Amino acid sequence: MKLATLKQGGLDGTLVVVSRDLSRYVTASEIAPTLQAALDDWENTAPKLQDIYQKLNDSTDGLPFDSTKCHSPLPRAYQWADGSAYINHVELVRKARNSEVPKSFYDDPLMYQGGSDGFIAPNDDIVASEAWGIDMEAEVAVITGKVEMGSSPKQAAEQIRLVMLVNDVSLRNLIPDELAKGFGFFQSKPASAFSPVAVTPDELDDWQDNKLNLPLVVHLNYALFGRPNAGTDMTFDFGQLIAHAAKTRNLAAGTIIGSGTVSNKQDSLWGSSVEHGGVGYCCLAELRMYQKIEGKEQTPFLKHSDVVRIEMFDKDGNTIFGTIENVVRGI
Repeated sequence: MKLATLKQGGLDGTLVVVSRDLSRYVTASEIAPTLQAALDDWENTAPKLQDIYQKLNDSTDGLPFDSTKCHSPLPRAYQWADGSAYINHVELVRKARNSEVPKSFYDDPLMYQGGSDGFIAPNDDIVASEAWGIDMEAEVAVITGKVEMGSSPKQAAEQIRLVMLVNDVSLRNLIPDELAKGFGFFQSKPASAFSPVAVTPDELDDWQDNKLNLPLVVHLNYALFGRPNAGTDMTFDFGQLIAHAAKTRNLAAGTIIGSGTVSNKQDSLWGSSVEHGGVGYCCLAELRMYQKIEGKEQTPFLKHSDVVRIEMFDKDGNTIFGTIENVVRGI
C-alpha cells in the first residue's frame, strides 16, 4: 500500500492512503491520525489500512491527490540514521578529501545519526548559504517497526515497514573541518527531504534481497543528472544496515534508515556522465571527483534558485513514490 502525510492537523500532519497510481487519496483518521501512530500499532493498523487501499484501487472514490500539499511521510521522527551502503561513493568522496577508505568499511557499514526533529517537505526549499557547498544526495530509505538490540540482519529486515526516497542534503565545504574534530557530522548535515509517498515492500515488484532494484532518477535544473540503479553495487542491504544501527540499542517504531547516496561503478571515467552514455550521479561530489581525476573544470555546488528533482519509476514508467523537488534558497 501507499501512504502519505498531508500538511494539516498539527506538526505530524494527517495520515492518508493513496491510490496505486497516486491520483486519489482518502484519509485514514479513523484508523490512525498520523503515520507514527500507525507504526506504533502496526499489527492492528496495517490490515485496516490495506483494506482501505484495496477499496480505493477498486473504485473511483477519493479526493484528487496533490503531492505538493504533503509533508515528508514522517514530518519528524524518533530517529534518522543514514548509512553509506555504496562503497563506490565512499571511495570517490574520500578521494576528494585526500582520505583513505579504512578496510573496515568494506565489511562494517558506515553510518551517521542525522537530525530528525523536522524534515523538509518534498516540495519545500533547501535554505543554505552557497559558501557552505550545498549538495544533494539522492537515496532510498526505509521506515522500521520496533527493532530489538542485537537483531540479526534477517530479523532486522522483517521490521521494514515502508520504503521511500530521500534527498539527504550535505554542506560539503563544512564537512572537512567538522570531521577533523573527530566527532562526526552536525552542521554539515541539515534537514533532509523525503518523497511524498511511502510504500510497503510488498507493493514493489523490484524489491528483492532487501534492495530496491530500479534506477533512481535525478534531474538538476530539469536536465537529467543521474539514473544509477539502487540495487546495483549496494554493498550492504537494508537488513544489514538496520542490524548495524541496532547493535547496541533498540530502535523505536518509526526509525528511518537511509542507504546513502546511490552510486554505480562506471565502466570508464569518460563514460561516467549521462551525456557520455553513463548512468550519471546522485550527488555533485561524485561528478566533481571524476572531473578532478580527468583534469576538467569542476562543476560548482548548488546555487540559489537551482532545482533538484528526485523520483523513481516502475517498469511501465509510472512514478512510484511521487517527486521530491527542492529549490535552493539563500538564508
